[in-house]
Amino acid sequence: MDHPQSELDLLRAQVAELTSRVYRLELALQGKSVSAAESKLAAPPKPASEAPAPPPTPPAVGPTDRIFPPVEDAAPPPHTSPPHTPLAQADLESRIGSHWLNRIGITAVLVGVSYFLKFAFDNNWIGASGRVTIGLLSGIAVVVWSESFRRRDYQVFSYSLKAVGIGVLYLSLWSAFQLYHLVPAGVAFVAMLAVTAATAGLALAQDAEILAAFALAGGFLTPVLLSTGENHELQLFGYVAILDAATLVLVTYKAWQRLLVLSFASTLLLYIAWYGEYYAGSELGWTLAFATLFFAMFAVGPLVARPAMREEGTNKVSLSALFLALVNAGVYFMEVYAMYEGVNKTATAWFALGLAAVYLGLSRQAAPRYGEAAQQAIRLLHLGLAIAFVTIAIPIRLDAHWITIGWLVEAGFLLWLGDRIRSDLLNAFALGALALGVARLLVFDNFSTTTSTRA
Repeated sequence: MDHPQSELDLLRAQVAELTSRVYRLELALQGKSVSAAESKLAAPPKPASEAPAPPPTPPAVGPTDRIFPPVEDAAPPPHTSPPHTPLAQADLESRIGSHWLNRIGITAVLVGVSYFLKFAFDNNWIGASGRVTIGLLSGIAVVVWSESFRRRDYQVFSYSLKAVGIGVLYLSLWSAFQLYHLVPAGVAFVAMLAVTAATAGLALAQDAEILAAFALAGGFLTPVLLSTGENHELQLFGYVAILDAATLVLVTYKAWQRLLVLSFASTLLLYIAWYGEYYAGSELGWTLAFATLFFAMFAVGPLVARPAMREEGTNKVSLSALFLALVNAGVYFMEVYAMYEGVNKTATAWFALGLAAVYLGLSRQAAPRYGEAAQQAIRLLHLGLAIAFVTIAIPIRLDAHWITIGWLVEAGFLLWLGDRIRSDLLNAFALGALALGVARLLVFDNFSTTTSTRA
């Protein structure tokens, strides 16, 4: 009979312990601590086997009173709502008050000031010098003001304000030179150069690639903003070469390879704009020299640039570096071909073979900052470009059936070389050259013969 009674006492003790735990958890959620008296009241009784001997005259206590604390001594915990709901509401209110309304207020102030300045300008309340001065001071103030947001960890908003401030500075200097003729071109150029240098300094100090991109964009826009419509090839391309060289030095220390793509695209746009407007045959020497200089810098760039990604200690090549190496080769060849096509077409074939030799040499150069897989990818790209320029040189130098023969000979040589060095890439290029030769043989070449009959 004792056995069922002991099981009943153990069950009651477990229920009491669970009840005590729930009670203490509810108190903890309310930020309260369980007092010693409450802990004593909520403490579960010991099992019957371990309980001390009862006193001589025990009070009459029922099972329920022995398990649960008395109602008058331990008040039930008050009803609580889920703790996350007020926190979520407070976070939303804080975001609306400190972020959205703040930005709306900033926008409203800027719009109001802009309309006031426009009204003042339209009514000639402020002269040309005052307008330029207001623009310069406003640009500097916005850049300085943006630093307060950066310190509060609003990086994106801070850089957006910096972009606005820097743009206002460039536009103010442009207005001083082009619109109001307050300063000569040399002063405006030096001032814009100072803005570019200051932006680059901020980029290095804050380790911000986006600021470096702003500085680079402003540097390339400077000759456009200060253009007078005259041909100054040496000054223009000399300045562009300095910007490209500065970018090349920068990416050797910072993993900002995308700046090389931005610099290349800006250089190409300026070159195309100048070439379409001012190029003449008499300027072949300097134009070819600058095109070759730009090509050399951007050909070396992917090899010396700091890798953009690291994974398990291995440096990986970025897509921007591979894209730059590929596009740079094609653009340079087209530039030289456009200059020499009307002068000496045969020279362009030798030029293509010369480029093939250059890229064959680059394919044997290691990029020590990259991992083995990345170095292999760069080597294969350079090797592919070398073969492509050989394939291009054949139709430029040869005529008629000799083009087909040249491609077929190239395909046979590549197949032989690919088999000797076990290279699938060479085999793929061999199949491409073979396809070109066969297609020309079937479509363009005419091997039909005519026979004459005697009467």
